Amino acid sequence: MTEELIIAGFGGQGVLLTGKLLCVAAMRQGKQVSHIPSYGAEMRGGTANCSVVISDEEIASPVIEKPSIVIALNGPSVAKFEPRVRPGGLLIWNSSLVKNPPTRKDLVLVSLDATDLSLSEGTERAANMAAIGALLKLKPGIVSVDAVEAALDEVISARNRKHNPVNLRILHAGFEKTHKVDAA
Repeated sequence: MTEELIIAGFGGQGVLLTGKLLCVAAMRQGKQVSHIPSYGAEMRGGTANCSVVISDEEIASPVIEKPSIVIALNGPSVAKFEPRVRPGGLLIWNSSLVKNPPTRKDLVLVSLDATDLSLSEGTERAANMAAIGALLKLKPGIVSVDAVEAALDEVISARNRKHNPVNLRILHAGFEKTHKVDAA
């Protein structure tokens, strides 16, 4: 199993943290990982993305041309990365913020109101956790929920760990709200 992911959204949505969390969880399960965060001009409110490869085998290249999975937390990310997803791939998009939903017929398109799920727990900053929950429901072979839960304390800074119970509730809400779908 090898999955190539791009996670994208506004700066401040936890895009880079999401990539790191998935990688740490995968390493805990003995998988090979590659993580390339985009640290360009993004800042809170700008755009950010990261590339993640998770594999049972050695990773030949960390460069992702045609990702198998894209998590798009905002509209500009859908517009930028939908064309790059390989046919038959998965696109999880945040319907709370995306006004122009993806349209490709050769993809598995999964709408998730990630920001609304986060807001229901009193924070606007954890839509990424809902998206991780959706990913784990749809692609359970990538990493386990238990591995992500265990990795959370390792990835989240000590001063922000007090938010982990909320992060976990939002992750589980995203998992529960997502329905398994058939491939494109």
